[in-house]
Amino acid sequence: MTKVSQVSDDQLKAMVTGNYSSVAKDSTPDTPTEVIDLPSQGYFYPEGHPLTSGKIEMRYMTAREEDILTSQNLIRQGVVIDKLLQALIVDKFNYNELLIADKNALMIAARVLGYGKDYEVEVACPACGEKSKHVADLTQFESKDIDFSRFTKGQNTFTFTLPASKKVLTLKFLTHADEKAVEEELKGLKKLNALTGVDSELTTRLKKTVVAIDGEEDRMTISNAVKGMLAVDSLALRKFLKEITPEIDTTFSFVCPHCGHENEKIQVPIDVSFFWPGV
Repeated sequence: MTKVSQVSDDQLKAMVTGNYSSVAKDSTPDTPTEVIDLPSQGYFYPEGHPLTSGKIEMRYMTAREEDILTSQNLIRQGVVIDKLLQALIVDKFNYNELLIADKNALMIAARVLGYGKDYEVEVACPACGEKSKHVADLTQFESKDIDFSRFTKGQNTFTFTLPASKKVLTLKFLTHADEKAVEEELKGLKKLNALTGVDSELTTRLKKTVVAIDGEEDRMTISNAVKGMLAVDSLALRKFLKEITPEIDTTFSFVCPHCGHENEKIQVPIDVSFFWPGV
């Protein structure tokens, strides 16, 4: 008879809610693993959190994980990539606490551990518009150079003063839980957006990013303030967030074979073939 390991009440609850991050380390002893460096360097996780080391252990993808990738039910629910990452991550922690910037890095690592470093992409030349295929080496992508001294280690909050209104914003980097909340709110606004023709994604994400305005943490106050933010302030805020967010730089040097145009900052497009090669 197969021995079944005992699952605690907390583990069972976590599995049901999708917060159980990984399988036990000894469940697949023959599967090799790799230690992945996180773009955040673990800087924004609280003291004692498993990710404060700035590293995470992941297993190589097997046919078992391909079952996840081909699950039509998970694809329809929009959770297939999260389920894949949870299956590959060896370290145990609350997946909802994973920073989006780190999650994106793990997606790239999972692709390399599953199907190798070469990723064929089709790129449209910004000069002539002609499309051409290129092979990107995913292992060449590196984390952005971030000045971590401007942050407080162990805290996922920092401040920014809007240039026009002079309001002081307390901000945070979004986590997986925040991303899920944004998606749910956008689903709720879908009918309204269809009627007005206005996409609310920008303000919805900013509302989740702002923790307080001049010390005021009331969510309704923040929501109204973000919606009424001057465009010059909104632009400055988004530029600031882009500058300081620790993430993988997925741009590569591009030379158009049709017109010879050179561009060193072409963003690698992440499409269906990223995790489903040949599709």
